[in-house]
Amino acid sequence: MATRTVDLRSDTVTKPTEAMRTAMANADVDDDVLGHDPTCFRLETEMAKIMGKEAALFVPSGTMANLISVLVHCDIRGSEVILGDNSHIHIYENGGIATIGGVHPRTVRNNEDGTMDIDLIEAAIRNPNLELIYPTTRLICLENTHGNSGGRCLSVEYTERVGEVAKKHGLKLHIDGARIFNASVALGVPVDRLVQAADSVSVCLSKGLGAPVGSVIVGSSSFIAKARRLRKTLGGGMRQVGILCAAALVALQDIVGELESDHKKARTLADGLNQIKGLRVDTSSVETNIVYIEIKEGSGTTAAKLSKDLENYGVLLMPLGSSKIRVVFHHQISDSDVQYALSCFQQAVNGVGNENGN
Repeated sequence: MATRTVDLRSDTVTKPTEAMRTAMANADVDDDVLGHDPTCFRLETEMAKIMGKEAALFVPSGTMANLISVLVHCDIRGSEVILGDNSHIHIYENGGIATIGGVHPRTVRNNEDGTMDIDLIEAAIRNPNLELIYPTTRLICLENTHGNSGGRCLSVEYTERVGEVAKKHGLKLHIDGARIFNASVALGVPVDRLVQAADSVSVCLSKGLGAPVGSVIVGSSSFIAKARRLRKTLGGGMRQVGILCAAALVALQDIVGELESDHKKARTLADGLNQIKGLRVDTSSVETNIVYIEIKEGSGTTAAKLSKDLENYGVLLMPLGSSKIRVVFHHQISDSDVQYALSCFQQAVNGVGNENGN
């Protein structure tokens, strides 16, 4: 049996810190559906300020945050949103924009760095003179960092170019910013500058920031007023939600400064894995806290087998397909955990290194 656990499945697996637990226990709360929870109000005010937007809204999850944002912008059924074919909204959110909102997804190919070619975005916009035939394009969605591209960051310059296309055609721009603080830290750019061109942004509190629950949507005051109503419709209105928001306020204060350390550990792991015969990591793609590991042909193992073998050492991973594994760093992974994980990878793949799980 392993004597330690190194959980690299996702940055969603963190446990609340002692400071978070204390803040949650002592949170000043009221009924947020009635708009009176003071701790939730503090979080929403702080997040709107940080992101450079007029207002903010706490919601239970990132999926609901993106769903509400898309539905507010595309408030007529049969509207169309342009988004990446490898984006989180398109692949991992249960098709909610279509099944619940009646919004048609029009995909554009994501490049390896998570971007979509600007000319392809513009070409995907429907001709408004043919609205009798086509859905009406109303929204463009970006994702920063881009999860399926390995946590790659979209630059200010790229985002602003997409924003210019949106304005030119009278469209709105939404950013799925589940890990937008990771992008800000990695690029050395203030987070409000990264999202300045966006009409709305969803920010996850329980990924890189390590809070236990929730996301925040930011945008204009009129956008958030509509979002609040839709949140209620979807069952996302909660009562003494300040208990959760208190932990998020601690995360904003304590964890944002830890993100660069997460990124460094990810690069350390990536470099070490490339020294292990049978494994490969494209280190140029490791910009933030996500590492994709490729199992080379002829290595004698598979993603499922290697993940199971490493689980016996207490190292938890997420296999993707037959030959790829994803690992994600968070603030509760130490430098020692990285070295331990590398030793376990070496043992599991080549039979050398740590032999007893200590």
